[in-house]
Formats: sequence, structure tokens, C-alpha cells
Amino acid sequence: MAVLPIVISGEPVLHRPAVPVTEFDSALRTLVDDMFETTVAAPGVGLAAPQVGVGQRVFVWMYEDQDEAPAEGVAINPELWIAPLEPGLPDEDEVEGCLSFPGERFALRRSPRALLRAQDIDGKPFEVQASGWFARILQHEFDHLNGLLYVDRLVHPENRGAQKAQRKNGWGRPGLSWLPGVDDLEG
Repeated sequence: MAVLPIVISGEPVLHRPAVPVTEFDSALRTLVDDMFETTVAAPGVGLAAPQVGVGQRVFVWMYEDQDEAPAEGVAINPELWIAPLEPGLPDEDEVEGCLSFPGERFALRRSPRALLRAQDIDGKPFEVQASGWFARILQHEFDHLNGLLYVDRLVHPENRGAQKAQRKNGWGRPGLSWLPGVDDLEG
């Protein structure tokens, strides 16, 4: 297993929809194993294949603080349905971050419930009903597979802060990445 470089906002693979997985083979297993290893090193609670430069519909989660699914899981070719959002601006307890927008945190309103249907590493279908932070994680990772970063969903004034952070850090252009365990961008 290897820790993979995480690409930063501006890398084209992050900003376009990922393609479905068609081969459930050893290359996919290696990718998923490396994604788990990278998530631990980052540290994070989820990681989508586009974040490591692979434009496939795969994400992993590592989140123990829920009893709706295994603490670690992989979703391949997922579909996600969410409950309607509550109206209003996000609260301070709705702050999230992203390994492809490292070290920054902004508040974003997300649905409190989600239904995930996906395939596991062997191609077998499964379903998870999620709530709370676990639902947030699934929505965040699913967005990555559709070419969206959470900062793309921010509303005023949070979106201004994200734009300022992107300029300050020199992001928003191709070729930028960081390596968990080597670079300390999430600290």
C-alpha cells in the first residue's frame, strides 16, 4: 500500500464528472487500498478517487462515530439521495474541510439524511442509510465524483472566504498537490 499525492483545487480531474468503474480487478483493489492508506495519513474521514488524480466513481470513508455502516467502507459507482435541506444559513457546527482545499474550513448547509446505493470492491450492490455527520461525509465525497468541491456550494459570506483562501494559497491552477505524511497542509 502507498500514500498517494492529493491534488488541489484547480486540477482538472477535480472539476469534471468521474467515469463509472467497469473493471473490478486488482488495479481497483490497489487503488482502494492506497486511498485508505492516504486517508489515514492525511488524516481524513473520506477520500474520492479524483482527489488522487483518478477520474473514476470511487470513494472511501473512515468514520467510526456512526452505527449505520462499517467504520471503513468503499462506494463504487454510487448513487446518492438526500432529504431536503433545511432553509437558512449554515450554523457554526456545520463547518467542513476538504483535503483538496487543505487547511481551510467553511460552513456549508448539508442534508441531515442520505441514502447511498453503490457497489463494493467485488461489484456487489449495497445500500446505506446515513444521518448526521456520516450523511455529510457521503454528500461531500459524492460531490467529488460529480466534479464539485464543497467550496463550489458555499454561499455568501463563506464563498468570499474560500475565494480569498484560494488566491492567498495560489490554488486554482493545474499541477498542485500535496503528500500526506510529508507535507503538513491539513494542520
